[in-house]
Amino acid sequence: MKTLLTGHRKGIVTAAMILSLMGVGLMVRLGYLMLLDADQYYLMAQELHQRERRIKAARGTIYDANGVPIATNKTVCTVSVVHSQVTDPETVIRTLTDKLGLEEAEVRKKVEKRSSREVIRTNVEKDLGDEIRECDMAGVKVDEDYKRYYPYGSLASKVLGFTGSDNQGIIGLEVAYESVLKGTDGTILTLADAAGREIENAAEERVEPVAGKNLHLSLDVNVQKYLEQAAEKLMIQKQAKQASGIVMNPKTGEILAMVNVPEFDLNDPYSLPEGTDTSQESAQDLLNKMWRNAVINDTYEPGSTFKIITAAAGLDSGAVTPESTFSCPGFYVVEDRRIRCHKTTGHGAETFVQGTMNSCNPVFIQVGLRMGVDVFYSYFERFGLLKKTGIDLPGEASTIMHKPENMGEVELATVSFGQSFQITPLQLITTASAIINGGRRVTPHFGVSVQSADGSQITKLQYPVEEGVLSEETSAKVRSILEQVVAEGSGKNGAVEGYRIGGKTATSEKLPRRTGKYISSFIGFAPADDPEVITLMTVDEPVGVYYGGTIVAPVVAEFYENILPYLGVEKSS
Repeated sequence: MKTLLTGHRKGIVTAAMILSLMGVGLMVRLGYLMLLDADQYYLMAQELHQRERRIKAARGTIYDANGVPIATNKTVCTVSVVHSQVTDPETVIRTLTDKLGLEEAEVRKKVEKRSSREVIRTNVEKDLGDEIRECDMAGVKVDEDYKRYYPYGSLASKVLGFTGSDNQGIIGLEVAYESVLKGTDGTILTLADAAGREIENAAEERVEPVAGKNLHLSLDVNVQKYLEQAAEKLMIQKQAKQASGIVMNPKTGEILAMVNVPEFDLNDPYSLPEGTDTSQESAQDLLNKMWRNAVINDTYEPGSTFKIITAAAGLDSGAVTPESTFSCPGFYVVEDRRIRCHKTTGHGAETFVQGTMNSCNPVFIQVGLRMGVDVFYSYFERFGLLKKTGIDLPGEASTIMHKPENMGEVELATVSFGQSFQITPLQLITTASAIINGGRRVTPHFGVSVQSADGSQITKLQYPVEEGVLSEETSAKVRSILEQVVAEGSGKNGAVEGYRIGGKTATSEKLPRRTGKYISSFIGFAPADDPEVITLMTVDEPVGVYYGGTIVAPVVAEFYENILPYLGVEKSS
């Protein structure tokens, strides 16, 4: 009997000790949770009872050179539902389906989904959003939002770019200056009970959004309009594939206009042109082509406009002087290759100046051969031709040039008059600017300054400038020669009455050769003695007459007749 009682006592003691230890452990754990881990559980409790809705920040406005807004914001609404707060789901489904023009099954799926919040549709026009709000349906939230809006539609579309549904930049300046333009989103916090229902009359906690900064550009809406009209007119008249152009200040690198026609509607960037054939390529590939900025993304053989670079290098190196004499029989033989001049009967005896005015290939071949690969190549590097320009736009393509070790006399000869390599139009106009502005390699750019949303702070943007890429003496010689090209030579159709214009024409045959496809162009600057503006215009695959001096030079001349007075460029006395 004693043994049995003793056994019971031992069991009771053991159980009591275990329970005591468990109690102590529970108290320690409880103390840990209450004292050391309290913040975490407080946050978890808050999350359980709080509902968070985002307030999208206004994106910064983009202004042109005259302070005209060219990319701004439009107030729209985001319509969403909170499942736990919906009291009449059928009315909600029917109303949202009708007013938003959505499929009933799509709306029903979202309304009946057990989640904290389901977005029904974004970018709803404000009037329609207000109409839905006035229906006063429990569980339906209508929050004001922002959508990017472009007042000029397609103007400078491939330069400005556009934003996606999340209001982030997709292409162009919108993505290049994303960190400047985007703001910081705010939030709305509301309290909900254990069932997830919003507590009536509970105070909302708001964290206000911070608007993005504003961007001021060198692009001038008026110059852009003139250039787009000129390029579109040229493209239509010549039934061409596309036409493009750049207008820049050669002294500063500020770009006044950049055109690629056809452009597209920035307020509807995902719609392909009517009649587009989608059987050969996917819609996305066609959209990418439509958005592509050929001026900076694509390379081409520049043809005779490149003779500006050859002339500058030849004059600066001493390989040629303005008075040097040549003879053109209509061709020039290099190794086993007979390279013809555009004038097959030849130009006969001519000076270097006359050879440039005539755009004579044999003359420039000889200049290139006199310099040799090493000297000529050193000028490519000095002029910055082999590196990117550094423009403030994404996707700039690089120059495709022969490596020096692979550059024989035939390659040297063809490069000297602008064939057998490829550059971007932007690279050509930037390099030409360095040659005519006294030898300063400027960085082409659109961004001029960044301004805080309230206008209290303005930061002027700075860009690299490389001095001394060419002597002022050589620069003056090149300007003088190119002025004679327009005054009396192959570029005479680019002349503008009352102004001193310098320039060079080009007609380059596309690869593969002998297909009858060309890129025609003209580069012109004014005033010729002290350039303030330079323009390059190209037209891709013109039909019929295709010579740059015949079809492009007159278009640039007409463009200059309109914009030179507007820009305040004075006529020559």
